[in-house]
Amino acid sequence: MGKIWIAGMRAAALGLGALMMVLTPANAQDISERAVKAFMDYAWSLTPAKFTKPDGTTVEIDKKDRSKIEVPLDTAREVIKVGRLTAHAQICELPEDQVANYRSLMRREEAKGKWTEQQLIYINQLHLTTVMLLTGKIRLVEKTDGGKEVVIDEKEAPDANTCTDEQRKKVKELIAAYVATGPDLAERSTGSVKK
Repeated sequence: MGKIWIAGMRAAALGLGALMMVLTPANAQDISERAVKAFMDYAWSLTPAKFTKPDGTTVEIDKKDRSKIEVPLDTAREVIKVGRLTAHAQICELPEDQVANYRSLMRREEAKGKWTEQQLIYINQLHLTTVMLLTGKIRLVEKTDGGKEVVIDEKEAPDANTCTDEQRKKVKELIAAYVATGPDLAERSTGSVKK
């Protein structure tokens, strides 16, 4: 079996000592294009060919034409930034904040009215992939042919005791500020989806 690679972002989440630096708004632009594309690749590999929505309808995703599903790099960078904050909320055991952060992201993207259902599913997957990488739920395995494979690892999340009260407070503040600048979470989004 190949050598196991643990994503560098996971180490940042486990170390949480650098949490304050990681969560600064300026750092959102500091995510390199290469890193954004890597996250997008991982998310694409985890995007299903069929997705069943809560209302029971099924959305087909054309896995043969990635260009129709992916979103622009700037949007992906924003989704990753929000995903990092969601991951920190999970690590700091802030489930309500974690959900609010995710919902605010999705409401914002729905409200833009420019994404297809497939693209919204991809945005969801990109957010989820970011959270999973940072919380250690995904590991990368190098294959003998030199390729890499994304493997979901069902281990428990890092110990929440690594999150100090000060860090927990900072995560809550950052999520509250993000949610406050977005659509009202109490109302159902009125954003339209392109077909």
